[in-house]
Amino acid sequence: MSVIEALILGIVQGLTEFLPVSSSGHLEIAKEVLGVKINSDDSLFFTISVHAATALSTIVVFRDDIMMLLRLLFEKAWWNAGRQYILFIIISMVPAVLVGLFYEKDIEMLFEGNLLLVGMMLIITGLLLYMTTRVRRRRGKIGFLNAFIIGVSQAIAIMPGISRSGATIGTSLLLGVEKTRAARFSFLMVVPLILGAMAKKIMDAEGGMVIASDSILPAAVGFVSAFITGLLACTWMVNLVKKSKLDYFAYYCFVIGVISIVFAF
Repeated sequence: MSVIEALILGIVQGLTEFLPVSSSGHLEIAKEVLGVKINSDDSLFFTISVHAATALSTIVVFRDDIMMLLRLLFEKAWWNAGRQYILFIIISMVPAVLVGLFYEKDIEMLFEGNLLLVGMMLIITGLLLYMTTRVRRRRGKIGFLNAFIIGVSQAIAIMPGISRSGATIGTSLLLGVEKTRAARFSFLMVVPLILGAMAKKIMDAEGGMVIASDSILPAAVGFVSAFITGLLACTWMVNLVKKSKLDYFAYYCFVIGVISIVFAF
C-alpha cells in the first residue's frame, strides 16, 4: 500500500466512521476503486491503526462526558446517573460482542470485495435514515430496554454497508430518544467495543501480529488522517443530528448503494 492510498483510506475511515454512511462499506468501495491489495498482516496492522484513530477522536470530542462519567463512577454512592449510564453502555455492547464471538469468521467473509452486498446494505441504511425524518416525538431518554435494542442495531451494523452510527442513531430516534442524547450514546457506546475488537484481533493473530518495516509509514499516515477527519466528522455529525439533517445522508446512501450494485455487475 502506498502512502497516498493510506492517506485516502484513512480519510475515508475517519469521515465514514461517524457519518451515517457505513465506514466498512466505503472502505471496500475505496479499495476496489483504488485497486488496493494488502496482505493479511499489513491489513490487520492498518485496520487496527485507523480504528484506534477514530476511537481516540471520539474520546477527544466527548472528553468532558467521559470525565464526568469517570467522576461519578468513583463516587461513594452505590448508584448514580454515571453508573447507570455505564450500565446502559455495557448492555448495548452485549449483542455485538455475541455476534463477534460466534460469527466473526462468517462476517469476515462478507468483507471480501462483495460490492453487491455493500450496495444493498447501503440502501437499507438509507431507508432507516429516511424513516427517522418522519418521527416527531424525540424527547425520551436512554433506558435499559432502549439500550439493548440500540445494541441489537449495532450488532446488525457489523454487516458491510450498514452504517453503525446510522443504525444506532436512527434506532434511537425511532425509539423516541432526544436527538442530542441519541448522538452522544451512539458514539460513546462504540469506544469500548472498538478497543475490545482491536485487542481481540491482536490476540487472535497467528504467531502474533507481524509488522513489516514498509507498512509502518502507511499505517501512521492512515492513523493521522483518520484521527483528524474523525474529529471533524464526529463534531459535524452531532450538530447534524441536532438539526435533524439525516435525510441528506439517506439520499446519499441510496445513490452510492445503486452505484455499488451497478459497479458489482
